[in-house]
Amino acid sequence: MPELVGIARIAAQSPRIEAKRRVEYFELETRSFLTRCDSPRVPFRWTINPYRGCEFGCKYCYARYAHEFMELRDPLQFERKIFAKHFDASAFREELRKLPRGETVALGTATDPYQPAERRYRVTRAILEVFASNAGLKLGITTKSDLVARDIDVLSEIARRHFLSVHVTVTTLDRDLARLIEPMAPRPDLRLGAVRKLTAAGLRASVFCAPVMPLINDSDPSLDALAKAASRAGSHNFGANVLFLKPCSKQVFLPFIDEHFPQLARKYHERYDRMAYLRGDYPERLQERVQNIRRRYGFDKKNTPPEPELWPRDEQLELFTPAP
Repeated sequence: MPELVGIARIAAQSPRIEAKRRVEYFELETRSFLTRCDSPRVPFRWTINPYRGCEFGCKYCYARYAHEFMELRDPLQFERKIFAKHFDASAFREELRKLPRGETVALGTATDPYQPAERRYRVTRAILEVFASNAGLKLGITTKSDLVARDIDVLSEIARRHFLSVHVTVTTLDRDLARLIEPMAPRPDLRLGAVRKLTAAGLRASVFCAPVMPLINDSDPSLDALAKAASRAGSHNFGANVLFLKPCSKQVFLPFIDEHFPQLARKYHERYDRMAYLRGDYPERLQERVQNIRRRYGFDKKNTPPEPELWPRDEQLELFTPAP
């Protein structure tokens, strides 16, 4: 074993705070909650992940690599060793003060902020409460859990102060398929129910089908039914992204395909064995189909969000500018 340094050493020294039959929880010391992201593939500059690891166990999960930084290289450890970050509200408030007005922050880019651990440790809730005492940012939250509706009160206050959007991932309306590919995540109808509650409270919530897996959940009837359900739930938007597989994801997803979709195994191995992203015209054709579906349910219409009630004016800037 190499000598552990950095986050790997911190993780190895993290105290175990609870254990269930298949999952262990640890408390992780954290120097900073904001992580800068300069990737041209994403529309945000800063990310926040309240947890490391995710108990949902989605077979396609791209974020399993994050555990490798802690020298936890078995991809299944990502869903069995969950690290709840130790939260310091005053320190996080100082981090936010350093961001310029209008900066984009994404919550839940690598691990779900509303996974089962959140019911126990409420780190996400604590983060949101700090946002609710600040103003002037663009905050996006991504989850596949109906637990997000628990926080409607604090999310409503955040929406008065920031541009807020909540993105709920729903890959299929088929409960059996969802349980197979996302074994510990809430049912699709529960997620759509959360969208309905969020939008009824005046919040901007959207539904995204991610990932779209060729010949599994990519049929027109499947995508159409999902968009229709999203529209009925009041979703402000609908979109979809094609499956991509990092090396750590392939170790879980391709054996899963071999076992449960053997008729598709050869095609998946041919297309993903040597590359993470699907090549050819499939991604473009899929986006064309999704755009047609979006038009069908009115999701293509421009819907500019109103400026938040407490968006800082010039005379208020001293409240939100970085400390010297």
